[in-house]
Amino acid sequence: MASAWQSVLSVHQRIVDNGDKRTDPWLLVYSPVPVALIFLVYLCVVWAGPRLMKHREPVDLKVVLIVYNFAMVGLSGYMFCEFLVTSWLSSYSLLCQPVDYSNSPLALRMARACWWFFFSKVIELSDTIFFILRKKDSQLTVLHIFHHGPLMFNWWAGIKYVPGGQSFFIGLINSFIHAVMYSYYGLAALGPHMQKYLWWKRYLTSLQLVQLILFLLHSGYNLFADCDFPDSMNLLVFTYCITLFVLFGNFYYQSYLRKKKQK
Repeated sequence: MASAWQSVLSVHQRIVDNGDKRTDPWLLVYSPVPVALIFLVYLCVVWAGPRLMKHREPVDLKVVLIVYNFAMVGLSGYMFCEFLVTSWLSSYSLLCQPVDYSNSPLALRMARACWWFFFSKVIELSDTIFFILRKKDSQLTVLHIFHHGPLMFNWWAGIKYVPGGQSFFIGLINSFIHAVMYSYYGLAALGPHMQKYLWWKRYLTSLQLVQLILFLLHSGYNLFADCDFPDSMNLLVFTYCITLFVLFGNFYYQSYLRKKKQK
């Protein structure tokens, strides 16, 4: 038992020692343990939450949802601008961009943008809590949970080991998509009278699918290109995006194409 524990500690030490020393002091970055604990709590909430709410009335979160969703629009817009401006000023390449591990102002600015993107994935776990409190249990799908939980780990690895470089492309595109997505949720939270202006709901899933195709092309190209960026990270992104594409594609088919055929 003691030997197994020593092995765990040894692996943990290698994980924390091999990261980017610039980002180690930042919140939740140095060790994977805090993020793992957050994920375990998240899974417990997903399991226990609907059971605790079963015999309770849905919680009225209208004001909270309006503030939360439009705050996320602001955060997503900020991250998009940071990724765009910093990559532009740094003359980043869309095809092959190694990580700049220096302490130059632009390198640190990109690393901070990546940290905010990682931290936004922690904040977005709130989406699940709001579904549970409002008794929208049908929204707690495999797609929803798989999209929110493991993505947090992916971006913890990103900010820990590769805060910049090729990572900026995912942050740039996804921040834009989320600004659009949370705009929809914020408008929807204003009340039923907004529904006539939200005809573009189905296109949100289309945007998600388009971004996943872009990520697959981007990471797939860099798996075979001669680029000074870890293949392990490109492979992680590629594999995760394939899984998400299947889940989002199934959701789009079930929600729109199948219903259209039935009509």
